[in-house]
Amino acid sequence: MTFLTSPQDIASLLARPSTVAVLGFHPDPGRAAHFVPEYLHRQGFKIIPVNPQLAERSESYFGHRAVATLAEIPGGADIVEVFRRSDKVAEHLPDILAMQPLPRAVWLQKGIRDQITAEALAAHGISVVQDRCMLTDHRSLT
Repeated sequence: MTFLTSPQDIASLLARPSTVAVLGFHPDPGRAAHFVPEYLHRQGFKIIPVNPQLAERSESYFGHRAVATLAEIPGGADIVEVFRRSDKVAEHLPDILAMQPLPRAVWLQKGIRDQITAEALAAHGISVVQDRCMLTDHRSLT
């Protein structure tokens, strides 16, 4: 696949609601790792929270139980949205590559970049978006 940077590529990825696994989901509604997925949920996306602490407590958000790892998601996810610091992204590469099937795309939220991990994902046929806000980009489509 490729690195998605053009408005047309971003629009194509977000044009239809899909399943989004939110790596680093946060239970605080005031944090971007909560309100961005909440917005997407309201737009028709299926949101799967990925946070080991929330999974341990069997917490659910937007109608879906939190999972500890991406590989636990039955049927996988179309997009993995990442809310982790740039220096932590590489730690999740094995988990992303263990997903069945692999996601169509991995989206690193605004302020998050990891070129080496992005290249490894692209080498496995996964499209990558870096340093962009999914909420902002989705709103720009409407």
